[in-house]
Amino acid sequence: MTTMKIAANPFKAALRRGEVQIGLWLSSTTAYMAEIAATSGYDWLLIDGEHAPNTIQDLYHQLQAVAPYAGQPVIRPVEGNRALIKQVLDIGAQTLLIPMIDSAQQAKEMVAATRYPPAGVRGVGASVARAARWGRIENYMAQANDELCLLIQMESKAALDNLDAILDVEGIDGVFIGPADLSASLGYPDNAGHPEVQRIIEQSIRRIRAAGKAAGFLAVDPEMARKCLQWGANFVAVGVDTMLYSEALDRRLALFKSSATAPTPKNSY
Repeated sequence: MTTMKIAANPFKAALRRGEVQIGLWLSSTTAYMAEIAATSGYDWLLIDGEHAPNTIQDLYHQLQAVAPYAGQPVIRPVEGNRALIKQVLDIGAQTLLIPMIDSAQQAKEMVAATRYPPAGVRGVGASVARAARWGRIENYMAQANDELCLLIQMESKAALDNLDAILDVEGIDGVFIGPADLSASLGYPDNAGHPEVQRIIEQSIRRIRAAGKAAGFLAVDPEMARKCLQWGANFVAVGVDTMLYSEALDRRLALFKSSATAPTPKNSY
């Protein structure tokens, strides 16, 4: 049988070195659009299974589409469900972003869900799946954890209150701040630009980095993205494919129809 080596995870390595990684959100659910995005040169591409209608097959096909390119795929499942995490890992994802983590206990459960026994509770079966290239990667189970990158989302007041405890959890590589949910939880719905929310975002980014973890953010407004980078965030998504597509369509139409107006992106997403 032909043998293969496990793929390295340059995204994880770059975060550990403290390097800035610029990303793009993929919400279109299509492998074709994902591959087009992969040719652009973004460092990472978030394939969204939480707010985009992606099935496990859709996620799989997008992983295949971006595989030949340098941009590293990050999958966000709809929730931190152990069985779903097992599926996402088995189709070959090496970097996960788990939404709605509010406590250190939840963070520990996510670490366990992504590790094989005895370190965790990940179901054993990758030898018949893409992750181990259908059994062609020798000693896959012994190597899988080394290239796994686990990111969690802090997007509630409870998570903010528990941030120090969450940052102490071994096996968490980074914390991503969800601005829309966080601002709503803090009492400022649809207003992530409120000065108090901005203060908390900056303070949180600095706390995350001071704890030795990577800090992440999504900002569709370029000025907000630059702010987060200045505050120390080192994996920042600077756009969403569906929003960029809509904006480009509207701008082109506005060149020829005076009644058409291009929308202004909000910084609250």
